[in-house]
Parts: sequence; structure tokens; C-alpha cells
Amino acid sequence: MARASRPSSERTDRLLAADYVRMSTEHQQYSTRNQAQTIRDYAKRRGIRIVRTYSDGAKSGLVIGGRMALQQMIADVESGAAEFSVILVYDVTRWG
Repeated sequence: MARASRPSSERTDRLLAADYVRMSTEHQQYSTRNQAQTIRDYAKRRGIRIVRTYSDGAKSGLVIGGRMALQQMIADVESGAAEFSVILVYDVTRWG
């Protein structure tokens, strides 16, 4: 008996990702919500499943000290606790 194939939304071989969003000020054009939506759209088009979101709101990119989500993401990766293999960001300026 042939097995029915799973819909693409249920595939288990999809790439797993985390997304990282950061907004440096309350008045910045690209809010964390807008960044996350753009990343979700990108991931969906490419069959990537986002399994974790890290978000630092209203944080300067100059220092890592107050960016708790970024610190947690790094700790998760370094400890092997991350269930994702890639990290998606809206653009590279979100790193720093």
C-alpha cells in the first residue's frame, strides 16, 4: 500500500531556522514586527521553518551588553541547545 505524501507544510526535512530582529529606537522605520514578517515571508517562499524568534526591542547595536535575546541566541548555539541550523535576519545591520 502506498503512503500518502505529507503536504509541504508538514515535511520533516525542511531547514530549521531562528530569526533575530532588533529595533534600535521606537521611531525606526523597520519595526521588529515588520522585520519578522519579512523574514517569515522569505522563509515560507524557500521552505524554511522558523522554530525560534529572538527579539531585542529598542536596543542600540553598538554594544551587546543590553541585548539579551542576542546573548541568548549565541548561548543556545554555543551550548548545542539550538534546534535550528540557520539564523535569518532582516539585514546585516541588525547584528550591530
